[in-house]
Parts: sequence; C-alpha cells; structure tokens
Amino acid sequence: MNIKNRFHSVKRHLITTAAATLLALSPLHAAQAAPERVSIDYAYYNPVSLLLKKKGWLEEELAKDNIDVRWTLSLGSNKALEFLRGSAIDFGSTAGSAALVAKSNGLPINSIYVYSKPEWTALVTRKDSAIRSAADLKGKSVAVTRGTDPHIFLLRVLAENNLTEKDINTVLLQHPDGYTALVRNQVDAWAGLDPHMARAELESGAVLFHRNVDLNTYGILNVRTAFAEENPELVKRVLGIYEKARHYALENPEELRDALVEAAGISADVAARQLERTDITKAAIGDEHRALLIETGKVLQNIGIIKPEVNVTAVADQLIDRQFNH
Repeated sequence: MNIKNRFHSVKRHLITTAAATLLALSPLHAAQAAPERVSIDYAYYNPVSLLLKKKGWLEEELAKDNIDVRWTLSLGSNKALEFLRGSAIDFGSTAGSAALVAKSNGLPINSIYVYSKPEWTALVTRKDSAIRSAADLKGKSVAVTRGTDPHIFLLRVLAENNLTEKDINTVLLQHPDGYTALVRNQVDAWAGLDPHMARAELESGAVLFHRNVDLNTYGILNVRTAFAEENPELVKRVLGIYEKARHYALENPEELRDALVEAAGISADVAARQLERTDITKAAIGDEHRALLIETGKVLQNIGIIKPEVNVTAVADQLIDRQFNH
C-alpha cells in the first residue's frame, strides 16, 4: 500500500471511530432524556396529595430542569388506573387491592409508596333504614364504584355472609354520586369512601353498619412501569417531595385538614373525621403490604375477581417495587 492509500485508510478509520463515538454519546444511546412534563394525580382519599398540590413543592423541584407538572383529579382507584392505563398520568393513587387486580390483568404499573393506612371504607345506610348487617343486603340496592377498595370490601363482606354480587342490586356510581344516591333514598346502602362517608355520618346521620379495618387495604402510589424504567432518578425526586409533604403534614395537621377542606369542599368536622381514620406515619412499601395483598388477592381469586390461573404471590411480588424506598 503506498503512502497516499495508507493516508486515506487511516482517515477512513478515524472518521468511522469518531462517528461511532458521537453515536454512543448521542441521546439515542445515552440515558433517556428527562420528560418535559410529569403527570400526577391528586385525590380526596389521599390527603397528602392535596397538601402537596397546594404547596407547589413539586413544581419548584422539577422547574430546576424545566419539567412541568400536570395534576389530574382521581375520583377513585378505578379512575386512577384508567388514567395510568392510558398514560394520562405517570403517578396514580389507588387502594392496594385495586392495584393488585389491575396488575393481575396485565396493567404495567409498580406500587412504590404508601400514602396512608386508612379505614376509608365501610358499608353505609341511612339512620332510618332497617338494614343492620351485611346479611340484610340480600335483594337490596347497593351503590358502589367498581374496581375500588369499597367494591372489593363489599364483595369480601358478602362472601363472608354466603352472598355474592348476584344477591344484591348493584348500582354503579362514582363515590360522590353513591353518597348522593344514599341520602336521596335512591339506593338502600352504599359501599362508602371518605371523605364522602364521613360527610354522610356527620351531615345526614348515616350509619356505618359494617366496619372491618383489616379489610381496608393500604393507600398506594403507583407509577407506570415504563416511566419508572426510563426515569428512575426522577421517580426518586418525586417521592422525595412526597416525603417532604408527608412529614410536613405530620407536623402541621391543621394545614393538612385545611387542604382537604379546600379541595374537597367539605367542612372542617368532616375532614377531621376522615383524618382520624387515616394513618400517614409510614410510607415505605414492604413485607406487611405484600402479605396483605397476597391474602386479599387469594380471597378475590376465590370469589372470581382474579382469574384462577393467576399466581397471586408472583403478581404481588411484581407489583411491589422497593427500590425507591427512602
């Protein structure tokens, strides 16, 4: 090879090497670029989310990287899961049981944070009703929001009394509408959810005729799996700000109450009743949540909500993601 040819050979090698290096450093081969927006829900059954939204701390944190924040109201776990399914939100507030059912049906989400341990659901009727126990629901109309913790609570209570959903007249309504239907005598009973349930107690004398705190699953913050895989550091930052709001709420309970009053349009007394049954002292997701979800999942499998071929333990393990625990 003469000098001229060797020169061109070396030149081609250098150009190829440089191009490969630039390609390796390009956005297509580098870490996933940060999104322009983070979409997150807020919910009346997740009081910490209300305080977080009101304070604007998430906006302040993500503005450092020119990331916008979009808030979406979830009226129930079913709506939060619907939004997650359609990628309308990246983070969604649900009951643990609802997240487990959705995961068993193939929804790609991960449960990463516990926003509360609540007693947020019970079976409710009017003070003048003849209904005194779950057994009295046979043949009665019951308002419920399908795919939520109150719905799952209702199904489990019915099963304990040798009843199924076929033994009642189910009226499918979102939680606020279920409350309205009950107080207007349009249904006989309601699978309630706070703060509407607390409002029914205090404003209309409604009776919580069947309670069982152990059948209430945790309030869980979920993230779309794809979002978490592409933006793990961003997920950590979002949870860091969530933690800031949770600690602030513990130190300033009046502000948490006021945020709930303002967002949900309820009285201070109703908000206080809801917060009395809402424990926000622990946020890390772990073994106790896994155990409850597995137990709940097996019950739901026995009554036909989760398909018989599903490995409930495996689904719970796939759902619970501890890598973001602080």
